[in-house]
Amino acid sequence: MSTSVQWVHATSADELNAAVLRDVSAVINDAVLVRGRALVAFPGGNTPLPILAALAEAPLPWGQVTIMPSDDRLVPMSSPLSNVAMLTRLFGPLGARVISFGEDGADYHRSGREADAMLQELPWPLDLVWLGMGGDGHTASIFVGPDLETALEPAAGVRAVGVRPDPLPPEAPVNRVTLTAPAIAAARRTILLISGAQKQQLLERALTEGAASAFPIGRVLAHTPRAVVYSLSG
Repeated sequence: MSTSVQWVHATSADELNAAVLRDVSAVINDAVLVRGRALVAFPGGNTPLPILAALAEAPLPWGQVTIMPSDDRLVPMSSPLSNVAMLTRLFGPLGARVISFGEDGADYHRSGREADAMLQELPWPLDLVWLGMGGDGHTASIFVGPDLETALEPAAGVRAVGVRPDPLPPEAPVNRVTLTAPAIAAARRTILLISGAQKQQLLERALTEGAASAFPIGRVLAHTPRAVVYSLSG
């Protein structure tokens, strides 16, 4: 499959944040208008936090929105590494339903199965999946490691799996649950937020390589019909 990628280049963080905020807000409003509810996946980490904080102040129909992390670290909600804790703090008080992928990192495969069973009960596909990309080319928690192929090519219909990156990232050396590549590819809208020339060059290479890429992002996007890439120069 050939991915159709729309690039949106911004010259400042404010410009980038405003563009992403408009896009995500429009998706939520349109989904609620058409289907009566919105189902979205948001990223964790520090880069999207200013946009998520601004989004939480937007006058959107939060009571009809279900939010999940695109991936999460299997840690207690009290941990600063928890993506769902951050999403709950921002959007829970607004009436949104926030989905947790669990906290048990010891048996991460079981945690993945339990998260997938929960996602099977939701009205699929996602209206929006919002991704980031690491400097190593991973996206969501689809990392190089023993569970890479399971995340990229799971059994039919599987929406989430438990994964263990190898090596474990030093800033967050824990097991995770991630949306699978097919779950991402099925979303009605996929956006990717990156910053800096090095990440742009890596992404351009991964897109060129497609399904044969050594970078997980290249393989994920190779099966995604359309994606919008928001890129901050510099």
